Amino acid sequence: MEVLEPEAWREREETHQRRVEAWTAPYLARRARGEAHPVEDFLFTYYEHRPARLRQWHPGAGVVLKGARDFGRDYLDTSEGAVLDTAALSDRRRPTVEWIARLLAATAARPAYLGCFGLHEWAMVYRAAEVRHGSWPMRLSGEEIAEVVEQRGVRCGHFDAFRFFTPEARPLNALQPTRQQQPELEQPGCLHANMDLYKWAYKLSPLVNSELVADCFALARDIRAVDMRASPYDLSSLGYRAIRIETPEGRAEYAAEQRGFAERARPQRQRLLDACERLLAGAAR
Repeated sequence: MEVLEPEAWREREETHQRRVEAWTAPYLARRARGEAHPVEDFLFTYYEHRPARLRQWHPGAGVVLKGARDFGRDYLDTSEGAVLDTAALSDRRRPTVEWIARLLAATAARPAYLGCFGLHEWAMVYRAAEVRHGSWPMRLSGEEIAEVVEQRGVRCGHFDAFRFFTPEARPLNALQPTRQQQPELEQPGCLHANMDLYKWAYKLSPLVNSELVADCFALARDIRAVDMRASPYDLSSLGYRAIRIETPEGRAEYAAEQRGFAERARPQRQRLLDACERLLAGAAR
């Protein structure tokens, strides 16, 4: 057990909350005004982790918060302070931890594929009468979008992107991913697989510390911006310069962004996998 003195854990808690507030406060203000942002709101509307839960700080498994009492659900009070009830939580979460560990390990073991060029976003609007972000204009016509999709083809192995393809676009995908195939298909060059590290982090919370959850959120936030810059949407009025993947220069730029995100995601994926393996090893003892 690691024992954190009151000054140490309170400083970590306050630092985390200040960091998260910079993301959550603008979102909550927009929501109160009835406004939407196609990039900044995504991590709050697509994923299930509420702003209040993201703001809440946890030290992770195996840490005693010296002097703390009634720290919250899933915590035990001891003579030294509050500590997460890791045994009970690990027992309840074991199937989830095992599944996440399998997915993370399989993804990390594969080479990054950098040839999809973000066409998943194009497949989501391919020959569609209505689109998800209808308040924002497209930078190409419907026919031009269709021509790019049909000429380039789509090779998306991420199920949670594929399920938003239009019915007309699904047969054009080189893969037909399912939820069951997720550990067999995900690879570290995929923007959505790297964004999803945030999902796996908060699903492991409070067994992992909140700094790791916030690190994964920060990565996912940056990835979402590139994801939408490479889409057919025109977000120039919001300050997002398009990555024109319909051109050779744009495809090269997108692949470079993918490569950079794959490198940034590598240590976070490993940190999550290490946490899973520690929890599973502890549960087995």
